[in-house]
Amino acid sequence: MNVLSRYGLAGVLALTATVNVAAASDKLKAYINDNAHRIVNDFREFLSLPNVSDNVDDMHENARWITEYIKARGFTSETVSAGGAPYIIAEKKTPGASKTILIYAHFDGQPVAPQNWASPPFEATLRDGLVETGGNIVDWPDSAQAFDPEWRIFARSAGDDKAPVIALMAAIDALDEAGLAPGVNIKLILDGEEEAGSPTLRQILDTHADKLSSDLLLFCDGPMHQSRQRQLVFGVRGAMTVHLTAFGPKRPLHSGHYGNWAPNPNDRLVHLLAKMKDEEARILVPGYLDNVRPISAVEQAAIDALPQMDEALRNELALGDTDGDGKRLEELIMSPAIVVKGFDGGGTGSKSRNIIMPQATASLNLRLVPDQTPESVKKALNTFFESEGYWLTNREPSDEELRQHEKVLKVDWVDGGYGAFRSDLNSPIARKLISILNDIDQKPTLLTPTMGGSLPIYLFEEALEAPIILLPIANHDNNQHGRNENLRLQNLWDAIEIYATILTNFGRDD
Repeated sequence: MNVLSRYGLAGVLALTATVNVAAASDKLKAYINDNAHRIVNDFREFLSLPNVSDNVDDMHENARWITEYIKARGFTSETVSAGGAPYIIAEKKTPGASKTILIYAHFDGQPVAPQNWASPPFEATLRDGLVETGGNIVDWPDSAQAFDPEWRIFARSAGDDKAPVIALMAAIDALDEAGLAPGVNIKLILDGEEEAGSPTLRQILDTHADKLSSDLLLFCDGPMHQSRQRQLVFGVRGAMTVHLTAFGPKRPLHSGHYGNWAPNPNDRLVHLLAKMKDEEARILVPGYLDNVRPISAVEQAAIDALPQMDEALRNELALGDTDGDGKRLEELIMSPAIVVKGFDGGGTGSKSRNIIMPQATASLNLRLVPDQTPESVKKALNTFFESEGYWLTNREPSDEELRQHEKVLKVDWVDGGYGAFRSDLNSPIARKLISILNDIDQKPTLLTPTMGGSLPIYLFEEALEAPIILLPIANHDNNQHGRNENLRLQNLWDAIEIYATILTNFGRDD
């Protein structure tokens, strides 16, 4: 019988021995209050560095900034690469420590379209709320003014994922100020190409795995639960991308003269996409769900114990309905997904034209769960496309190939992507970490079996022996990957306290 089954979820949260951290928490809060301007100004400087990973020069500039920043806190580090953007591997040893925590974060960000932002994406801006709800710009306060914890910093990577670097170093500074040395050795692996799918991470791990041994790998990325309560996450979905192109006439045709005669690639692609899912977003592709790992009783209990946020989210997002046939969000993200993330078949609105285009393209984001493989997903989809009468190619078809086949589909599978990962909510390391976090305020930490996004955790699972747990800190409405990305200041303050508490207490004997 596992621990959760025997004691229930609430029982797990109080099983391990506790350490009174109230006094330390008070010191940490005082430190944050006294040093808020320095911490935020450091974050502001860090966010000013452009960080799209395909600009390797920019990423090396970020790496140089980080190297100097962590060196001031006693870290030794090296910048490594395998033909792509840089990674940073670093270590800070604590005399007498018998345990080591490895912390992962990434410092690259998604590409930006500055014209879509309310303020420059690499010029950090303070606002008193979200842009979408009318948040106003706030002047940067001078040293005599306090920061409102509900203010937000807007910039690319504010929420995803530069904040952990700042919060972790502030936690170390706070411990030093309070005379509370970390109880563990600290290792870092900071990823400069995560938003591009970490394409060289496997080589990095193959070469440097011996430097990354630890007792726990904390993945510090992703948004927190929508309730804003402290949270640990034990899995991620995998991700793949495929671009589908359907073909029509060799040249654009007048839609009046040739409509109803010349095949319209928009129509064909729309019909194909519509057959992949039903109206509740359930996947209909034969074989696609064959290897899906079911939700365990322990995981279902954890989901049931989470605050119910669906109605609040519906209201926040102005949704009249949701997919999933009434199931809650946290359960639905335990399942695979096929998401049409873009469609290009001609202009719309004022740019629309009365023509039938030669081709139309849709880009799909495929979210995977444990026991699915990229190979099985590719096979299921390719078989489905062929069953719908398409001749498949991975390149631009020739005129002769277009003439020979009634329906042609270019299927362009993008290299990279992530496999899924899910770990045990009942492991001894998980119970220890839960106990440490609960001691902060004697409130239960939320346990989430998986988050909907994707991270390269499966590569670490293959290369390293350490258990892996995710510790997200960003606000759920941080607009990651999109315009007006932001971080709520209270999330930064909370992260500092959480990191400091873990670093102080994880090395204790159970």
